[in-house]
Amino acid sequence: MATAVSKIDEEGSDIELEPGYRPSADEPFMNRRQQAYFRRKLLDWKDSILRESKETLAQLQIDSLREPDVTDRASSETDWGIELRTRDRQRKLIAKIDAAIRRIAEGEYGYCEMTGEPISLARLEARPIATMTVEAQERHERNEKISREE
Repeated sequence: MATAVSKIDEEGSDIELEPGYRPSADEPFMNRRQQAYFRRKLLDWKDSILRESKETLAQLQIDSLREPDVTDRASSETDWGIELRTRDRQRKLIAKIDAAIRRIAEGEYGYCEMTGEPISLARLEARPIATMTVEAQERHERNEKISREE
C-alpha cells in the first residue's frame, strides 16, 4: 500500500502529496498542492546539488594531483578544473533555486516576472526556476542580443 508523502508548508499546515502526484491543468493554477509539489522538487534538486558538491570536495581531498607523469598531472588538473567550474555553476543555480522557493512563499511563483501571466506547468516541470513564460524569455533574449550587437 502506497503511503502519502506529507509536506509542511510555510504556515505549518499539512499538505498531502500522494506518490506520483503531478500538477495538472485541470486544477486551479498554483494551488497549495502545486506549490508544495514545486517546493519539494526545488528542495530535492538543491539537496542533490549540495550532496554532489560534498562528494566532489571529499574526492578532491582523497585524490592527489601529484601524478608522477607530467601528462597525467595535466590531465588530472584539467579534469578537476572542469569539475570545479561545474560546481561553480551549480552554486549559482542554488541561488536561483532559493529565489524560486522565496517566490513560492510570497505567492509569486509560477507567474511571469515580465507579464504577470502564468508560466506553463510543462515549463515549470522542465525548469522549476523559470521566471518568465517562453514567449517573454524569447523576447528578452532577442532584446539582449540586439543590445549586444549595438
